[in-house]
Amino acid sequence: MNEELEQQLNLSSRKRRIAAFMIDHFVMTFLMVSIVFLALGPNFMDENNIGKMTSTMLAVMLPGFLLYFAKDSIKGISVGKWIMGIMVRDANNPYDIPSFGRLLVRNLFILIWPVEFIVLASSQEKKRLGDKTAKTIVVKNPNKPSKLPRILALAGVGIAFYTFTFLFVGSAMKNSDAYKVAVQEIEQNQEILDETGGIKGYGMMPTGSVNISNGNGQAQLEIKVLGNEKDLNISVYLTKEPNGEWKLIEMNK
Repeated sequence: MNEELEQQLNLSSRKRRIAAFMIDHFVMTFLMVSIVFLALGPNFMDENNIGKMTSTMLAVMLPGFLLYFAKDSIKGISVGKWIMGIMVRDANNPYDIPSFGRLLVRNLFILIWPVEFIVLASSQEKKRLGDKTAKTIVVKNPNKPSKLPRILALAGVGIAFYTFTFLFVGSAMKNSDAYKVAVQEIEQNQEILDETGGIKGYGMMPTGSVNISNGNGQAQLEIKVLGNEKDLNISVYLTKEPNGEWKLIEMNK
């Protein structure tokens, strides 16, 4: 590609391309993980059928990877590229959009992304292996939207991620058998009942972790107890054995 054509095309900078890649990776990963969690349901923390969990994850993730590799198929512009104001074009006919097949082949090289980063950083043509194989280039989008909607889109992605994580993880925690046993123990603890003046409810989202491996479980939870006279933050530690029930080991205020 000659210098005059490079100036005419206004090739994307490496920084914009890396930023677009990171945004795309975040969005696609978030989408796949969200679908997997929704497919497993809020009770997945207590699921002992590893085969069922694996098959569910594969059923969701295989189409998800296809979507990941086809992320530039609409006008050569992915979510990340739209936000960064760049697009993929045919290297030989710079005003044409590459075919779906070529865009798919180009993105298959993301599987070796460390190598792709090195090649992109060292290439004078600002091309990674995927570009060279599919004969594509990445240029600035002359019709990109103004900066405000692109910033709002990026902020929206971040808000959606943290909102989903907060709500789903909290819901899964509350639906776990470990949490239910912890609540039963709290409601039978006379000291807590006296100090709170009676329990009227619990905080919206417990924090902590529930881990099950080969039937053995450990759970550390922080539960906010809403009392008629005083609220308390209660820390509980529980364990379980294979085919057994959760048992309270320690409770602290």
